[in-house]
Amino acid sequence: MSQPIELKFEGIDIHDVKSISGALVIFATPDGKLDALGRKVNSASRKAVQRFLESSAFEGMSEGSISRLAFPSGLKADAILIVKLGKRAKALEVRRVGAKLAKMHSASDTNILAGGLKHASELAFGFALRHYEFSSHKTAEAKPVGTVKLHVNAPEAVAKNAKDAAAVAEGVFFTRDLTNEPANVLTTDDFAARLAAMQEIGLDVEILEEKELEKLGMGALLCVGQGSVSPSKVVVMSWNGGGKEPPLALVGKGVVFDTGGISLKNPSGMEEMTMDMGGAGVVSGVMRALALRKAKANVVGLVGLVENMPSDRATRPGDVVTSMKSDTIEVINTDAEGRLVLADVLWYAQERFKPSGVIDLATLTGAMLVALGHDLCGVYSNSDSLVAQLLKAAESEGEGAWRMPLGDGYAKGLKSRIADMKNVGGRYGGANIAAEFLRKFVKEETPWCHLDIAGVALTKSETPMAPAGATGWGVMTLNRLIADHFEG
Repeated sequence: MSQPIELKFEGIDIHDVKSISGALVIFATPDGKLDALGRKVNSASRKAVQRFLESSAFEGMSEGSISRLAFPSGLKADAILIVKLGKRAKALEVRRVGAKLAKMHSASDTNILAGGLKHASELAFGFALRHYEFSSHKTAEAKPVGTVKLHVNAPEAVAKNAKDAAAVAEGVFFTRDLTNEPANVLTTDDFAARLAAMQEIGLDVEILEEKELEKLGMGALLCVGQGSVSPSKVVVMSWNGGGKEPPLALVGKGVVFDTGGISLKNPSGMEEMTMDMGGAGVVSGVMRALALRKAKANVVGLVGLVENMPSDRATRPGDVVTSMKSDTIEVINTDAEGRLVLADVLWYAQERFKPSGVIDLATLTGAMLVALGHDLCGVYSNSDSLVAQLLKAAESEGEGAWRMPLGDGYAKGLKSRIADMKNVGGRYGGANIAAEFLRKFVKEETPWCHLDIAGVALTKSETPMAPAGATGWGVMTLNRLIADHFEG
């Protein structure tokens, strides 16, 4: 899997800045003030830095932006990178600076002269998150990458603060790799094997195969994958780092490829349906992060892995299937398959683990993409307290989320003439109707949130923390939620 770049934390006892090669990063306040390390660089560059700080170019810079002075006189460095940043900059602002520096990093070394910069560990986190490339299937040799050193007043303390963030970054990278992977590589078997390998870092991993799923009565999940040669599975990952309290359950949709089944999708853009396992990817990344940072919480991650293909065995529109809950479902549209997978896994999670709460994630509906675009995840919940905690966690991590409505008006569209319910409703409010379908498989006493990540899991253009492609959205939010509210 892709690994975050290694950042080295060193002290500020730099005796000769003239001899440092690569890029030198210094920080200036909006009023043009430099710290001790910045003044050293200014002196060594024959006051080139000061001349820039007194220019209209610096005045026109926005806070958090970076300017480059190439091949400065008097220095071995290729460039001086000047960051305009206030002393009271918030953690997310500093993290975004780190991401911008990562985009500028190349084969040359980068020396970040941060000194006493507040939130220095966040800068390292942002650098690690943005310095990502999915190149597993490119035959060209990887470009050489220079070292990154962060010079700070208290390197041991900053390194300690950055340790947990490094675990989260690895979880984000794991999610991105899974979501970017093509479906001929990431089959249901391969996905399950990658999750089973996480036993090496302390997770308990159990794989439920089709025969066991049949015994459990998971007819909704199984009907989705029955048209494919790839076997359907449920993978259960447990992290028991807390006391005897019931776990928080995370449930992910893992459709490794979605053709739409018999209700075949339009070919245009179908290649992106390799990302339809994005919810399962996020759950997997969160579980990896929790294990790596030894979280003091009990969390169970469950993912339903299937492939939705048309064949002579595939579920047809009009078929009736029986869920694990024993509710019958008339399948009107085989392209509304994710909710069928989640229905059984949600019920299984509650029956087996009696969780303190359940959060499911899925690239569930195109309607969510229409409603909120690529900036926000749609959030549905039956619990004001849990959703408030989740939305606060998302805001603190800079991951956009917006609460969406539930209601009987949406649920009415699911009424079926021949079964307990249909799997789709009317044309309008499709994401809300899908959420109401899932709510039928959540027990009344169970706090629950549904996250429709259709718009945020993968984007065609870069985001502040990721290049174009899979974003890993949700790993940071759920890790923060667990750290703030579920750890002892």
